[in-house]
Amino acid sequence: MTAQIRPDLELIPAYTPGRSNPGAVKLASNETTVGPLPAAAKAIAEAAELANRYPDNQVTELRTVLAEFLGVGFENVAVGCGSVALCQELVQITCSSASDEVLFAWRSFEAYPIVTKVGNATAVQVPLTTGQVHDLDALAAAVTERTKLVFVCNPNNPTGTAVGRTELVRFLDAVPTHVLVVLDEAYYEYVRLTDHPDGVEIGRTRPNVVVLRTFSKAYGLAGLRVGYAVGDPAVITALLKVHIPFSVNRLAQAAAIASLEARHELLDRTDLLVAERARVRDALVAAGYPVPPSEANFVWLPLGARSAEFGEASAAAGVLVRPYGADGVRVTIGDPHENDLFLSFAREPEVLARFLG
Repeated sequence: MTAQIRPDLELIPAYTPGRSNPGAVKLASNETTVGPLPAAAKAIAEAAELANRYPDNQVTELRTVLAEFLGVGFENVAVGCGSVALCQELVQITCSSASDEVLFAWRSFEAYPIVTKVGNATAVQVPLTTGQVHDLDALAAAVTERTKLVFVCNPNNPTGTAVGRTELVRFLDAVPTHVLVVLDEAYYEYVRLTDHPDGVEIGRTRPNVVVLRTFSKAYGLAGLRVGYAVGDPAVITALLKVHIPFSVNRLAQAAAIASLEARHELLDRTDLLVAERARVRDALVAAGYPVPPSEANFVWLPLGARSAEFGEASAAAGVLVRPYGADGVRVTIGDPHENDLFLSFAREPEVLARFLG
């Protein structure tokens, strides 16, 4: 007789990572192509010598450095095993049954429906606009007495689109204060909007707003899994109660601290990527692809039912990209020569005729 497993788990899809294939250019996962900052790499090597010791479960030093960096209190910061772990913990602290609802745009970060179902809550998806942007008016209108949590991925993964500060504040004003709103800013360092949406600043006077950021993207620490939440002390205290002990490892904590101390080097890296992002998008738009403006480290091709076919054709050409069902294809910005290889494929006359004809 086998162990009894929750029957509803059969309905929960497993998270699907970007494909890897030896010899192929990988633009299917939102990683940076450059390694950790030199100071972070040194900190990792030094921390490895103490790998026989448990890490600080309270992540005290990193939380202290983050609080100083962000201009908030120590009690306003929690750290998790990547921001996706914090997403699941936020569902755990707000939802207790299937009658509780979690709202988010769709398509958006594919972990949202997964962590919602794992947390026994009900997912409510609100379609993006035709421009692939969050429809914040529709999202606010979808809030009911059953709503416990709202995820707003800004910039949005996988479309790369972002809403500005003014629109975001108007949305938050429309959401009841007892509903927790999560501003997922995993790609914050790549945003160049004039009306810059800084969730930490916006949330200073809003106890029902929590902001998520990560070291996995711009800081180049995806392999170490460390993200953080900034919010009201009551929310942070609750997160610490459901935190898996020692899940933020010693190397991750050391690398994140060193990265913050060397963050000025990071700005040069993000500027280079933003320039490449513009170059790639301009080339795709000129070729006829309806690519929305991106504020992340990737671009989005809304190819609909042809998405999977496009992904396979690109893989055959030596470039791995990320199709999303029948919605579109996400292409991470890589090094210039990698981007050129993708553009060479995407602009071939037969490819254009096949996917845009």
